[in-house]
Amino acid sequence: MSTSPAAGAGMARQNSQNRLMFLFEYTTVRYVGTQNKKIGLLYRMFQLTVMGYLIGWVFLKNKGYQVKDDTIESSVVTKVKGVARVNTTHSDLMGPEDYVFPNQGENFLSITTNFIETPNQKLGNCSENADVPNNNCSKDEDCVAGEAVRAGNGIKTGICLEAHNGTCEIYGWCPTEIRREPDPATIVRQAENFTLYIKNFIRFSQFNFSKSNVSPTQRKSSLKNCLYDKIDNPYCPIFRLGDIVKNTGQRFEEMAVGGGSVGILIEWHCDFDKEADCHPHYSFLRLDSPAEDVKFNFRVARYYTDAEGQRRRTYYKYFGIHLDVMVFGTARKFSIIPTIVNIASGLTFMAAGSYVCDIVLLYVMMKKRSVYTESKLERRSRNEKEIPLQIKPEGLKRKFSL
Repeated sequence: MSTSPAAGAGMARQNSQNRLMFLFEYTTVRYVGTQNKKIGLLYRMFQLTVMGYLIGWVFLKNKGYQVKDDTIESSVVTKVKGVARVNTTHSDLMGPEDYVFPNQGENFLSITTNFIETPNQKLGNCSENADVPNNNCSKDEDCVAGEAVRAGNGIKTGICLEAHNGTCEIYGWCPTEIRREPDPATIVRQAENFTLYIKNFIRFSQFNFSKSNVSPTQRKSSLKNCLYDKIDNPYCPIFRLGDIVKNTGQRFEEMAVGGGSVGILIEWHCDFDKEADCHPHYSFLRLDSPAEDVKFNFRVARYYTDAEGQRRRTYYKYFGIHLDVMVFGTARKFSIIPTIVNIASGLTFMAAGSYVCDIVLLYVMMKKRSVYTESKLERRSRNEKEIPLQIKPEGLKRKFSL
């Protein structure tokens, strides 16, 4: 049977249109209602869990409706004030220029609380300190001339001084450093009342926001009279050294003897949805271990010329409290993007409840499982002629009991 060219062209156009119909198809989910208390309770519990997580944890606890900037740009300026009476060779009064190191006012500094003094040293030959390791000798050959004593005070001259407990002679600042444990009787008593002024500038670049821990409304007179107190005056930027140590849970009298390291944490948690909610919060902790034998100390020399024109120095081993000012912070502000993302994530979890319940009905519940399977799944063989499914409005949802 032959086909005319016009009829063949018509069939080709019809086949081409049928192939393009998939662009205009819409596939919907087939819903099957089940009257089962266990499955219904499981589904509602899943929904309540997701809603509780979304509202309680995401939005209330973690403020998921806000965008966050935790890259804080910070600058710290420090200044110490206070004087103390001490018993040293050249002075009986110490000011900040004497006991603060370094004195540039950075975010770390050391305040002297105790010291060991070795006065009137001058360059010459003398015996090395007997406590210096690898310095014992029994003959001159044990002391190599020109060799520096490791952890010592000078250069070996090549002579063994048997009269000085068999130690090598050195060329250096003599007499050598006095080595002993720090004495509680020599601590700087007034150091407990030294005050530390901290000025902190911060900036959150994402929000183009800058602020200082010193309010512009605070006058100089109020700064001179205020003192930080966690309850009564939490925003005063002036701290008493004794209170800093006390807030770490340590006793000042004990830390002042051998020194220690203390961290001052300034935390900024700013919520720009609330105009007044951007203030610094201070906390303190001891960074080193009180049980360590070696605590914080450093050495300083004071040079001078005596009456005979000879150059001399007084050598100090300082023990003190090392302070590190560390700044952390986050800033938050409402944004529609994270709000939509978190809500969409919650709805996705909500939809997963349906899949969980389907799995339970299809593979877990044994009683009348086949009834739900036949209603939920529609299977066709390859040779079966596809018949369009006619759905009446009242038949969109089928209910049955398991």
